[in-house]
Amino acid sequence: MEVKEAIRVPCVYFAKPGVQNTYETFEIAKQRAQELGIKYIVLASTKGDTALKAVRFFEGYGTIVVTHAHGFRDPGVQEVPDESLRAIREAGGVVYTGTHVFAAAGRAIRKKFQTYQSEEIIANTLRMFGQGMKVVCEIVMMAADAGLVPTDGEVIAIAGTGRGADTAVVIRPVNTQDLFDLRVAEILCKPRFWVTPNPSRLAHGARSADSTPMRKLEGDISHSA
Repeated sequence: MEVKEAIRVPCVYFAKPGVQNTYETFEIAKQRAQELGIKYIVLASTKGDTALKAVRFFEGYGTIVVTHAHGFRDPGVQEVPDESLRAIREAGGVVYTGTHVFAAAGRAIRKKFQTYQSEEIIANTLRMFGQGMKVVCEIVMMAADAGLVPTDGEVIAIAGTGRGADTAVVIRPVNTQDLFDLRVAEILCKPRFWVTPNPSRLAHGARSADSTPMRKLEGDISHSA
C-alpha cells in the first residue's frame, strides 16, 4: 500500500494480555486486511487451539501457522498435537516449523556459557513493546525464509501473551539475513501492560510478580494456544 499523505489507523490497547482478547484481535486484523487488500495472515501457535480458530476465522486468506521448533520444550517433541496439525491443514491452513530466528546458535551459547548473543538481545529489546511484538517480527521472517509469504508486500501477523492472541500488526516481511529492513507498518492492537522476563533471572527458572514461570516466556516464538 502506497501512502501519499498521513492516515489515521485506530490501535486498540487491551487492559490485560491473554486469551480473552483473541476474537477481538482476529476481528481487528481481518477488518484491516480487507481495507488494505492483504491476503496473508501469519499466526504464532504453541498448542494449535488458537491456530485452528484463526484458520476458520480467516477463511479465504492464506493463513500460515508458525509453531515452536521440534524439541523446543523436550527433545524430539512437537508441542502441537498431531491431531491439531491435521485439523489445521484440513481447514486450509499452512503449518511451518523451523529454527527460531531469535534463538538458534545464540541460545546454545547462552545455555552453555551463560552469555547473551545478538539474537536474544534483539528479542529482549523487542519485548519492551510487549511479548507479542517480539513474536510477530520473528514469525514473519521464519515464514519468509520458508518461501510462504512475499517480501515485496505487507501481511498481517498475530501473536499472543500466555495463551490466545492479543497482538496484531501490519508488517512487511523480510528474510532473516535482512532483519534490519523489517518494517512494522501499523500496530493494530496490543496489551497496554504485560509481563516481561528479566534476562538476569531466566537461567534460574525465576518467576515474575504474577507467578508466571519465566521459562514459559523465555525465547518463545509464540504464546498463542
